[in-house]
Amino acid sequence: MDMVGILYATLVVGVVGLAIGVLLGIAGSVFAVTIDEKEVQIRKCLPGNNCGGCGYPGCDGLAHAIFTGEAEPNACPVGGAAVAEQIGNVLGVDVKPAEQRKAFVQCKGSYDTATLDETGHKICAYGCTGCGQCAETCKFDAIHVVDGLAIVDEEKCVGCGACAGACPRQVIAMVPKLAGHMVACSNPEKGKAARAVCRNACISCGMCVKVCLAEAISIETGVARIDENKCTGCGACAEKCPMKSIM
Repeated sequence: MDMVGILYATLVVGVVGLAIGVLLGIAGSVFAVTIDEKEVQIRKCLPGNNCGGCGYPGCDGLAHAIFTGEAEPNACPVGGAAVAEQIGNVLGVDVKPAEQRKAFVQCKGSYDTATLDETGHKICAYGCTGCGQCAETCKFDAIHVVDGLAIVDEEKCVGCGACAGACPRQVIAMVPKLAGHMVACSNPEKGKAARAVCRNACISCGMCVKVCLAEAISIETGVARIDENKCTGCGACAEKCPMKSIM
């Protein structure tokens, strides 16, 4: 190729590149999404963990939902009262802090207390398998698998609920941060059948129901359940439980 051909090819490439740049610039201006400054301010208030505990796709999604009124200003479980107040100031409204929550593992079947099969796996079909999916999902290092059982570090838990959503057995519940006693079992089987798979399984004996003066406990689908709105935290149920499945 002679020099003229090279110059011509270079010129053509340059012109095409310039044209594409201009077109992209025009397209960017035409299709640009305008974000309200107030929405930007709301986003700055959010912690940026993008944990999804609010039910929206990350902090950007929540900021937009709060701005449009789809979500409450106190919807961020990680930020808590402090972030809710900041967002309230941006919106010019008074915001009541949402109830803080924590993850609670409804199982007490570690390798020491649960019955294992010949391969070393727990035979209970309802409890924690120790798979670790909850720990992998938690962005706050608040849950770990110890001796085959998920354990929650309440000081680190922010109540985002990611672990509960990841648990294949659905044995992690989100409960009030200040919850008193809870039943650490999800096995609906009764008596001998429940005891055969775990030494800490609720056997539906009803002893906890009998000693609760606040009438806060009932047996539902084979497992004792505590109504936190009625529970006084006296501890009589935990003390009386023969299986020690109440924590």
